[in-house]
Amino acid sequence: MYKPDREQALAKTALALMGECNVVATPDNFELFYAYATGENPAITQTMGALISARKPFTPDILLDLRLRCLSGARAARAMEDLGSDMRGVIDDVLGKLEASQRDTSDYSKRLNAATGALDANLDNDGRNPADLRALVDGLIAATRAMEARTKSLEGELQASSEQVNELRSKLDNVRKESMTDPLTGIANRKAFDNAMQQAMEQVGETGESVALLLCDIDHFKKFNDTWGHQTGDQVLRLVATCLAENVKGRDTAARYGGEEFAVLLRGTNLAAATQVANQIREAVKTKKLVKKSTGDVLGTITISIGVSQISAGEPAEAVIRRADACLYGAKHHGRNLVINQNDPRMAALEPSAA
Repeated sequence: MYKPDREQALAKTALALMGECNVVATPDNFELFYAYATGENPAITQTMGALISARKPFTPDILLDLRLRCLSGARAARAMEDLGSDMRGVIDDVLGKLEASQRDTSDYSKRLNAATGALDANLDNDGRNPADLRALVDGLIAATRAMEARTKSLEGELQASSEQVNELRSKLDNVRKESMTDPLTGIANRKAFDNAMQQAMEQVGETGESVALLLCDIDHFKKFNDTWGHQTGDQVLRLVATCLAENVKGRDTAARYGGEEFAVLLRGTNLAAATQVANQIREAVKTKKLVKKSTGDVLGTITISIGVSQISAGEPAEAVIRRADACLYGAKHHGRNLVINQNDPRMAALEPSAA
């Protein structure tokens, strides 16, 4: 039941908390803090509560990560629940119609049996009253026509129900797709990447397929945000995502890993070939010009650094990711706009703790 007093109190609490945490009052941020105020999202309650207790700042990256991890999944779950309820309603309606049809068929069968008995009795009667026969035939005709009408009506109702089911199935597919898609860039999100990573690890163990992981990070991304604002920063993220999507194929997965980091899983690709793909992506990004939409001014070029690792059978996913992350650190350390893989000699120059 809607309770306006409670809603207003929660809204005031959320706004006050945003002020205390120095968070800009945007609709997206308000949604996060309102969810925290309600206490109905355990993930938000736990994560945000820990940050507030520790008096840690809510940076744009943290706020974005919270929305992607906690709110997107909650929205998808609510949408799935609503669609499931609608689907159950359609199924119950169809079952009701079929039960009614069975009753109509049973009634019609009883009328036919009764008419057969009456006809036999009339024929056995030497009088064979024509009026009785006429009434009997008229009754059968009426019952048959009523059954035909009911059957035709049922066909139309079932057709409509079938269309409803198809529409709900389409909506369900869309919700599933949205739950696996990063809303800003349009490529796979962290959840989709984790699923793809798990499938790739299993495939490597079962068949020995070569699978490589690319971890990509936009160079000096914070400078873009601080200089030109978050809208330009979002434009940078979309541009990089487009370059990734254009350079992967088939079963490959390009995903937004978090903040300005991206991940690419390359199936059926060894380390050397994966390094070539990584350099193609790096070059594609470097050739793009960042243009301010309102003025047409060229704001500069974007570069990315990429670390490349190869999945080995039997190792945990965390080890693969850690190696790629160490290579990404190596690319940053050696000047950025660079690709380094796990076998690159330059990795030996890094401190053990960094690698």
